[in-house]
Amino acid sequence: MTQTTTRVLEPSDLGAALAVLESEPVANAFVTSRVQIAGLDPWRLGGEMWGWYANGRLRSLCYSGANLVPICAGPEAVRAFADRARRAGRRCSSIVGPAEPTAQLWRLLEPGWGPAREVRANQPLMVTESPAADVTPDPLVRRVRKDEMDILMPACVAMFTEEVGISPLAGDGGLLYQARVAELIAAGRSFARIEDGKVVFKAEIGATTTQACQIQGVWVAPEFRGRGLSEAGMAAVLRYALADIAPVVSLYVNDYNTPARRSYSRIGFREVGAFMSVLF
Repeated sequence: MTQTTTRVLEPSDLGAALAVLESEPVANAFVTSRVQIAGLDPWRLGGEMWGWYANGRLRSLCYSGANLVPICAGPEAVRAFADRARRAGRRCSSIVGPAEPTAQLWRLLEPGWGPAREVRANQPLMVTESPAADVTPDPLVRRVRKDEMDILMPACVAMFTEEVGISPLAGDGGLLYQARVAELIAAGRSFARIEDGKVVFKAEIGATTTQACQIQGVWVAPEFRGRGLSEAGMAAVLRYALADIAPVVSLYVNDYNTPARRSYSRIGFREVGAFMSVLF
């Protein structure tokens, strides 16, 4: 019989954890990037990393912090993670990950944790290794400078509120969110087209590893929508990402956002899977 166990991983488990994470570099980019920077110490990582073992070998992970994220988790591992999550109580603001294990995890947790504020059951995961040749990158999209934080911040808040349904300024007054925006600017991973002191288009490269990176926070000012600025802007960000950061660029998008999916396809992205998000 297969012997299984689940436990909180320790810093000494880093090598085994990275082996699991790097087995699916695109799907796991978000968590991999955090682990590569912070290791497995819960204080530095911002949460615990749970490991599921079968016959003494680490097979699956689950990140438990602001998000609950199942990683390379089959049905038995998901059940084990759900048991641990139920005992700990909900501390996360969302459950997010590959659609199949995330759906199973939510089915097990919903009786105790529900109802959710919103469930996005199908968010296509898209990737590309090369931009489409027939889309010209917007030459006005560039890296945001540190002294442009005050210009960028209102656009970031508008994007987050529009996408998630709540303001990132709630709770702590936006201190954590502002810190994250500043961190991306300082790292050279925040991009925008700025005209007359206002953001017209913006996007960030969030998660980064040597194998893959993930674009996030794509936004066009409402009065400029419908002019093709998102395609040209994304083509510019994609050019930076492939040249400077990783050989594979990914993103995920809500299935009902048909215009965005079409735009991403036109600039070279293809759908390779699906994510799911449960928002509280």
